[in-house]
Amino acid sequence: MQTDLKEFYKEAGICEAVYKFGKKVETELKDRFNRFDEIAEYNQLKVLRAMQENKVSVECMQGTTGYGYDDIGRDTLEKVYASAFHGEAALVRPQITCGTHALALALMSNLRPGDELLSPVGKPYDTLEEVIGIRPSKGSLAEYGITYKQVDLLPDFSFDYEGIKKALNPRTKLVTIQRSKGYAMRPTFSVEQIGQLCSFIKGLRPDVLIMVDNCYGEFVETIEPLDVGADFMVGSLIKNPGGGLAPIGGYIVGKKECVENAAYRLTSPGLGAEVGASLGVMRSFYQGFFFAPTVVSSAIKGAVFAANIYERLGYKVIPDSKEERYDIIQAVELREAEALIAFCEGIQAAAPVDSYVSPEPWDMPGYDDQVIMAAGAFVSGASIELSADGPLRAPYSAYFQGGLTWYHAKLGILMSLQKLLDKGFVTEKQLEALL
Repeated sequence: MQTDLKEFYKEAGICEAVYKFGKKVETELKDRFNRFDEIAEYNQLKVLRAMQENKVSVECMQGTTGYGYDDIGRDTLEKVYASAFHGEAALVRPQITCGTHALALALMSNLRPGDELLSPVGKPYDTLEEVIGIRPSKGSLAEYGITYKQVDLLPDFSFDYEGIKKALNPRTKLVTIQRSKGYAMRPTFSVEQIGQLCSFIKGLRPDVLIMVDNCYGEFVETIEPLDVGADFMVGSLIKNPGGGLAPIGGYIVGKKECVENAAYRLTSPGLGAEVGASLGVMRSFYQGFFFAPTVVSSAIKGAVFAANIYERLGYKVIPDSKEERYDIIQAVELREAEALIAFCEGIQAAAPVDSYVSPEPWDMPGYDDQVIMAAGAFVSGASIELSADGPLRAPYSAYFQGGLTWYHAKLGILMSLQKLLDKGFVTEKQLEALL
């Protein structure tokens, strides 16, 4: 039986004009997609080698309970992460609840009262504002006498090296570099750019610790921040490295002392990494990490597809349709609140879970504005799965990311465009003119 793909999309709610436009864009991206596959192949072999070198065994898939003493699966997985990312040690735990928790843990364990934290890349992601104390919150770094300073990027989004030089002072203990854009309409930094910044800072202050928030960036390139001078890096397992299978968790990997500090903060002084039961999630952690390079490649293809679709329709997109990719996030500036809502409705309608519900803006913990989130995911909030979100504030940008397979990411973008078409933000005449 011959499969009529166009008819299948029509049954899913995608009209012919949207389908044809998407098909044209996809065809023109084939050579670029091949390059993403090459990066995925390299990273797949890197992960496989790390697993083989550290003798991952069937016994590693078993979970532990209680204190979790002598958990071979947990301890071996941490060696795998350290090997794959070229760190001295790693902490990879289900007890780390999310990316923000992992970042807070890394900061609070490596800073002491009287120290100063410096961000040389401007304001951090919204949820870190309360961790730092930019917005007052119980338990923030500010409550413990840790001060904060930031140096904004220059108008062209390059690093303000002179400003950074002036900001560094005897109290500066740790520099935090956010790789991805967060909710800022600025480019994501490449690993090479992060390396240049690390080199500059270490040239002035070799004793300062450099931490990279690596969320959304793992396996997008063939190198990672530890390869270019960062002391440690932090991420979430329900983003890239979990491969869509990890049900929870976060990681910290890098210099042994930095990781040990985090372990003692996560559990207790005197206990550190020796405790922490894996509770039956080890198989998902291992298998997700193994799948991660190809899953990330699918997500990048979806992001590039989205950029090409919306840029051709006149929307501002970051990165633009031709720029190199350094994370899985695609920002689309939709200019109107209703257009942002329609975009997210399309992503939700394409989901395998809760496709029948409509996302609505809400007052989400840790955010200063109402946020709309489309995330019909197998793992709640997993942004390596097809998802989109954005704060209800000008310029009403949607931040699209994820897609466990390229075909699902493709459907999500086509459905987002269909919703904009249905609500009059885009017309069939516009689409036909681009064919």
